[in-house]
Amino acid sequence: MIQQRACGHSRAGFTLLELLIVLAIILVIAAMVVPNLIGTQVTANIRVTQATIKSSENVAKMYATDHDASYFVGSGQEAWQAFVTPEPYRNGQLPPYYEEPPVDAWGNVLQYEWDGKGHSKVNNALKPAIWSFGPNGQDDAGSGDDINNWTSAQSGR
Repeated sequence: MIQQRACGHSRAGFTLLELLIVLAIILVIAAMVVPNLIGTQVTANIRVTQATIKSSENVAKMYATDHDASYFVGSGQEAWQAFVTPEPYRNGQLPPYYEEPPVDAWGNVLQYEWDGKGHSKVNNALKPAIWSFGPNGQDDAGSGDDINNWTSAQSGR
């Protein structure tokens, strides 16, 4: 907007009222968009973590293939360490299954449990339990907001 000053000079610029109106419009748009983006991010993090868990199941299967169809017996960090630095097996050194322990979308190391016959999460389990602490970062033993591999329809328990 160009306004004439009393001495005949024109000045270019916006009035305070115009700037406040534009700011109000931007805030209204942000108030509508930001909650949708936050919800989308949480959903994306859950999907990434589900994919990481599925990948970890595949690594556990590869380990079992290399060890006479037996999953690694153990839990937590002990399991991931066995996948990162495998012990020699049948007079041969196996390559690492992971470069480092797998983490969920929030940066927490995944949990693993297998006792040789099953795990404590599901009766007659056919594969190790693998889970993430989920968005809140608290261990709910696979329930609550934890993300796990034994409750979905594809889990195959």
